[in-house]
Amino acid sequence: MSKVTGYSRAQIALHWGILLLLVASFLSREGMAETFRAAVDGKTAESAVVAVAHRLIGITIFVLAVTRIGLRFRYGAPELPAGGNPVLDMAAKVTHVALYALIVVIPLSGFAAWMGLSRSVGEVHETLFTALLVFTGLHVIGALYHQFVLKDGLMDRMKRPV
Repeated sequence: MSKVTGYSRAQIALHWGILLLLVASFLSREGMAETFRAAVDGKTAESAVVAVAHRLIGITIFVLAVTRIGLRFRYGAPELPAGGNPVLDMAAKVTHVALYALIVVIPLSGFAAWMGLSRSVGEVHETLFTALLVFTGLHVIGALYHQFVLKDGLMDRMKRPV
């Protein structure tokens, strides 16, 4: 197999599409939480439409995440630039694994919380999303470090398909 030098058009589209959906999910979280609390208490909330949107966004994220992971296994991913710091390179790899895991597990935990109307699973779901925010922040910091400090063109791989 030849060395992978960048990401495919589909991989790039999924990267940015999932990001946009995660933002929409984040913005709809309060409406979902209100509806969830009402459902647990046997009531109906005014934000039920927002909750439906939140759940549909979560399902879409899950499907796209599984697709993205499948594409990564099929086409691979480019290596980190040569000569990097081993500790930072390991942090990048751990961050990517965590991001992939979280974009799959978060929708599953949300589904489990909703189907079981379980407050404890709902809390796990919210905690996992907080972890996603932390790892996304690390990911962005790393990308900006490569762009503006190392100036190694790393971000070009996610802007232009190979």
